[in-house]
Amino acid sequence: MTAPAWLSLLAPIPPDAKPQRKPVASAEQLANGTAGPIAGWVSVSVHLSKPEYGLRHVLITLDENGQLLSGSDHVMFVRETTPDDIATLTEHESVGGRFEKDSSFLGTYWKMMLESAPDGDDENSVVRSSEKRTPSDAEVASLRRIIADVLDRT
Repeated sequence: MTAPAWLSLLAPIPPDAKPQRKPVASAEQLANGTAGPIAGWVSVSVHLSKPEYGLRHVLITLDENGQLLSGSDHVMFVRETTPDDIATLTEHESVGGRFEKDSSFLGTYWKMMLESAPDGDDENSVVRSSEKRTPSDAEVASLRRIIADVLDRT
């Protein structure tokens, strides 16, 4: 069995994936009128998971007028597991950041290899490698394509 095609950073989202849309502010903040400037903001997300291979999360934030504020694509790959399928080595890769009114993008590309204890104790996790850089123009264009696709489904 091979990993699904969608389990790759900036890969197309499967056609049957259903985005979830919810307010950024809590229900309590909205009910009490204390949400302030985020009162009308919305998060749109797609969660995809295949536990033996990894997971993927696309997250988009829109303001009260539907203007794109931020977006990200994050993939976590399972690289090693214990015999009882506890992930002990995972690779995390993401592109995300803020979209400005002039349509520029202020974001970051991250890639990290994380080794975790078989007992699931996150305090004993060790970063094996880490890379941080500005995303390429091609990566930003791919992120924009994914965002447009997800928003077309809502």
